[in-house]
Amino acid sequence: MAIAKQTEHLARKMESRHIQMISLGGVIGTGLFLSSGYTIHQAGPLGTVLAYFVGALIVYSVMLCLGELSVAMPYTGSFHVYAKRYINPATGFVVAILYWLTWTIALGSEFTAAGLIMRNWFPHTPVWIWSLLFMIGIVISNIYSVRIFAESEFWLAAIKVFAIIAFIVLGSLAIIGVIPLKGYSHAPGLQNFVKDGLFPTGFGGVFTTMLTVNFAFSGTELIGVTAALIPYQKAGVTQSPFVYVFKMMGIPFAGDIMNFVVLSAIISAANSGLYASTRMLWSLSNEGMLPKFFTKTNRRSIPTVALAFSMLGGILALLSSVIAADTVYLVLVSISGLAVVFVWMAIALAQLNFRKAFLAQGHQIDELLYRTPGYPFVPLFALISSGLSCLLIWFDPQQRIALYWTLPFVLICYLGYWWWQKRHPETADTNK
Repeated sequence: MAIAKQTEHLARKMESRHIQMISLGGVIGTGLFLSSGYTIHQAGPLGTVLAYFVGALIVYSVMLCLGELSVAMPYTGSFHVYAKRYINPATGFVVAILYWLTWTIALGSEFTAAGLIMRNWFPHTPVWIWSLLFMIGIVISNIYSVRIFAESEFWLAAIKVFAIIAFIVLGSLAIIGVIPLKGYSHAPGLQNFVKDGLFPTGFGGVFTTMLTVNFAFSGTELIGVTAALIPYQKAGVTQSPFVYVFKMMGIPFAGDIMNFVVLSAIISAANSGLYASTRMLWSLSNEGMLPKFFTKTNRRSIPTVALAFSMLGGILALLSSVIAADTVYLVLVSISGLAVVFVWMAIALAQLNFRKAFLAQGHQIDELLYRTPGYPFVPLFALISSGLSCLLIWFDPQQRIALYWTLPFVLICYLGYWWWQKRHPETADTNK
């Protein structure tokens, strides 16, 4: 292996079809298939639709901000580069660490979930064996070449997208009565939206579930179909609401079909998670914020040291989920959960500052190949709404612990950055 030269990107070998399908499948994760039932139960049918609609606006506004930044400055590990340049270097470092932590911790839970899914078909095989096998497969997908990663992620994402389209079509037919449902002698229509009141659990459920919605985000129209088919009292986290609906339709092997889709979503999430966390570590090292050995690559330009370190984080999270599920693991998951929203806030703020700096340097708006529409209102909305989605969890006692742990962790990251700069002043110029 060799130390990579100071460069702004790694090898780029993805085709447009890979990027398009990964973009579509990237928003469809295990949160949609497994935790959407919890959202329906907590917020009620109409409350769930509202929560996902607001979540859609937040995510869309953040992506509009990111679009302008990424087109103007297409860097590997771009999140922290933008924050470093247009907020401050310390914030750039913290954003990168938080984003890396989110993905590497998620790896442990994804591998555990994959093992649990396989237990449905192989009940006598220990979960950890399946988890280990999936770990090996994901590492091979990422370490051999970017092309293999892109191709595997393309087909995994395609399975998820196809399942979503099928569910929308079948669910819509069931709502209007074309497909009969068990327990109904007529078309159910949208009666579950109103039969228990507009907000049977209270309007506050819309806001206390916002953080969960942001992480498990998918299309609002899909959640609307799901909420219209399932009484909110029967939705929960013990069974996927999609499995419940398919069983109501009498579809053969509904559980196996959806478990296969969920397993595909899990593998896809782990595949993307390892890729993202690896590139973030490489980018930090390439910018002089971490030791240079993280920039080591193999002959295929894969940052193998960063990959191994990211997978180590996933293994530790996996172990902690078994050994200390009620302590260490839950704390880490709480930190990684809020970390994503902090990254969104940094993206919005960086875009605001970028546009100001761009104009101050004498440039014209027309020079930007892509411009965030509705500036400055869209980035302000992204910044403020993301911040509020963090603060609102204070009103949910079960999620409040995330704030207790995440805020001190962010402070530690800032202190760690300043400590590193003091011990390595030669990197100060590269971090300006």
